[in-house]
Amino acid sequence: MAVQGLRVALGATEVLHGIDLALPRGTWTSVVGPNGAGKSTLLRALAGLLPHAGQVELLGRPWSQWPARARARALAWLAQSGAGDAAADDLTSYDVAMLGRLPHQRWLAAPSGADRAAVERALRRTQAWEWRDRPIGQLSGGERQRVLLARALAVEAEVLLMDEPLANLDPPHQADWLATARELAAAGCAVVSVLHELHAALAADAMVVMAAGRIAHHGAAADPATHRALEAVFDHRVAVHQVAGEFVALAR
Repeated sequence: MAVQGLRVALGATEVLHGIDLALPRGTWTSVVGPNGAGKSTLLRALAGLLPHAGQVELLGRPWSQWPARARARALAWLAQSGAGDAAADDLTSYDVAMLGRLPHQRWLAAPSGADRAAVERALRRTQAWEWRDRPIGQLSGGERQRVLLARALAVEAEVLLMDEPLANLDPPHQADWLATARELAAAGCAVVSVLHELHAALAADAMVVMAAGRIAHHGAAADPATHRALEAVFDHRVAVHQVAGEFVALAR
């Protein structure tokens, strides 16, 4: 994806101020910044969920030129937990994941073999296959999050936008998600994730550092300049260190 001059206002308040950003294929990009920096607003605008000014392109085509169904096949969206990504509690985990296949199906058509195979792959990838027949309302917060991740993966889109995908996940399943993000990027997808877990964000290929509705820095996650920008937007209350070959952000 690419945006130029992106502006978003919520009510009378402008919260994104002329964002220019390129999010290439084959790259996992993490979006970080303090509370109120505009991270979630940026992702919602990229997903077409908020009115905006400026140019947005998806796979090289202006947003306005995309038919809704084709756009829904090309871009998958996972909302912040509890922020408009609810699923009916009586739906099974399998049925929730199958919602990700709707853009691929004809109106009122039964799921195809390809749909069922995609859903099984997604549920197994998030280790949610075992409770595919359980209503989502009976799942824990972490289990539910894994089903919602599976729904996004089941789209098999070229662009994945995920707002706090690690919410409610325990450390082993956070590590599984990091591996999945890397695999998707290696397969040619553009993966974009808002993350509060800075250790996870630093594992990405690229990092967008935001503050006050603007991009303070965009660069490789391993670049020292990116680390300095990350420390600065958090008022130097965190410091980036390399530990056992990996970068971590520790509170000062």
